[in-house]
Amino acid sequence: MDLATLQLLLDVARAGGFAPAARVHNVDPSSVSRAVAQAETALGVRLFQRSTRRLTLTEAGEVYLRRLEPALEEITQASEAARAASGAEALTGRLRLAASVAFGQAMLTPLLPEWRAAHPGLTMELALSDAVTDLVAEQIDLAIRLGPGVSGDVVAAKLFATRYRVCAAPSYLTGAPQLATPKDLMAHDCLRFALPGFRAAWLFRAGDRREETVAVDGKLLISNALALREAAVQGLGPALLAEWLIAEDLAAGRLVDALP
Repeated sequence: MDLATLQLLLDVARAGGFAPAARVHNVDPSSVSRAVAQAETALGVRLFQRSTRRLTLTEAGEVYLRRLEPALEEITQASEAARAASGAEALTGRLRLAASVAFGQAMLTPLLPEWRAAHPGLTMELALSDAVTDLVAEQIDLAIRLGPGVSGDVVAAKLFATRYRVCAAPSYLTGAPQLATPKDLMAHDCLRFALPGFRAAWLFRAGDRREETVAVDGKLLISNALALREAAVQGLGPALLAEWLIAEDLAAGRLVDALP
């Protein structure tokens, strides 16, 4: 068996099915099924127990793949060492990166031309979703998360601090009730982000570090930050949005920082 087939066996085991492994390799699930069947025939043992819901490893499969994984890792490291020794240091392979839709469009997409020029041999797969991705099941190499911290068996590093601002279009503020303090938001038809921690209450911190939670309500509940920003620009109400997403709108006057 070649290395690609051996890696495919590992990916099927990690993902728990042909379809998710096929997405990782960008092939049809039927081709993954055939490759696994051919590998089992060549080995003379059944590696996977098939069911209508999920694949599970047989006892023989567990033994085989437990010893296969470190062997493949050694081969990969040996290949990288050989390339480094020969001066071929250009990155190759595939990098699967997960991020939210808004962060990917606003912060990552503008960097792609520079990245592509710097690493022409590397394939980048951007997995943009506002759902929390299972890094193991989806074979994610690197994920960018917005939040106070991360949990689970991962290695994490802080990229930068994110500040959220209550912003609104000038056209909205002209005819709206007073908006001078956080509590004034209770009289406004707010644009709400459909995520826990954003949809029912917004948290404010004063200069002396005191925290204040303000209940918010509104008839528009939006699950995507890009659409939420557009609704704010259209003058439909105040929204709580990350500074990196609205910096250009603030500079151009399309949005106003209502509670600086």
